[in-house]
Amino acid sequence: MVNLRKELQNCKHPNSRKTKALSKKARRQNNKHKQRLGHAIKSNIMGEKFNWFLERIEDDKQTPLDPEEFEQLMNLYLKRFDEELQQISLKQSISKNRSNQHRARQDVIRITIERENNEYRTSGIELLNLCDPVQFKSFKNWDGSALNVQHFKTDLISHNLLQKMKKECEERTAGESGNKVKN
Repeated sequence: MVNLRKELQNCKHPNSRKTKALSKKARRQNNKHKQRLGHAIKSNIMGEKFNWFLERIEDDKQTPLDPEEFEQLMNLYLKRFDEELQQISLKQSISKNRSNQHRARQDVIRITIERENNEYRTSGIELLNLCDPVQFKSFKNWDGSALNVQHFKTDLISHNLLQKMKKECEERTAGESGNKVKN
């Protein structure tokens, strides 16, 4: 990029073919750089989300979560900002002069909560299926780096999916208990 700037400065006429080619090359490099940053930001966000779940799962747990545990974990995830919102409202109630002091953070949190609740209730949040034994094992062995997030196979986890998984799990346990009684 630095060499391109030097070459652009050495060009005689601003509308020459060489100048246009160099500016096109500089724009292309700049766009590639922006695209790489976008992927890095997404990996960091997914890494933070996965770290939150990894911290909440017991260290000694080796079996995958059952759908009920996963649903409880999802509800905890959706309520993770409640304490911070209480702190903000407490600070706002104490001093009336600074009632808008943390308004920007409060708005960001509110929008995030609404978006995630809407995603969870409708299409689903992009997460690992922690009820799947293979994905759970790879998740437990994860070192926590954002670079390795891209190797996970994520699913859209929704409220409806967890309800279906609960029903299937209940039917399996009912079927297994029925088979034991027959034998």
